Amino acid sequence: MKRDDSHLIEQGCGGEVLLRGNFLHVRRDEVLLPDGSSANREYIVHPGAVAVVPLLDDGRVLLERQYRYPLARVMLEIPAGKLDTGEDPWLCGQRELREETGYSAREWARAGEIHNAAAYCDEVIHLWFARGLSLGARQLDKGEFIELCPLEEVEFEDLAISGGITDVKTLVGLQWLQRLRSGRWSPQWQVAA
Repeated sequence: MKRDDSHLIEQGCGGEVLLRGNFLHVRRDEVLLPDGSSANREYIVHPGAVAVVPLLDDGRVLLERQYRYPLARVMLEIPAGKLDTGEDPWLCGQRELREETGYSAREWARAGEIHNAAAYCDEVIHLWFARGLSLGARQLDKGEFIELCPLEEVEFEDLAISGGITDVKTLVGLQWLQRLRSGRWSPQWQVAA
């Protein structure tokens, strides 16, 4: 069903970069609202990312424990990383899985895209599933400290319910995993290059 969204669309009419960091930028744009008035929109410009739900052959899911400075706590998350300029999300997922966990996957399935903070960030996270894993050497980035944490699906669910997992991409990954395991999602698996 196609909808006419013209009564909701805001049009950019100028703006400025408030902060240009090595990784993120912050912008303030002036927008023309649908009623003809104007407003400012401040938001983070992000290069995009990929997140991977790695399925081990024994049925467990491979998660990671990593300290996240802005929250001042260790988070339990699925493997993820930012896209390099012009990088294909599928290739980024393969690279990030190998670098962070040491695993390579034989098959991949795309689940979709996540906009985890659409009100103030343009980041899109491409969500992939990986199976047929084989272990190799990890290639962590300098300054990256990650502990691998394989979980049974029920443990994953219990942690989500109890608040032990609060990361959005990981919670969305769990929802897709539940769809997969219940037969409500039949992914199109692709063989890795």
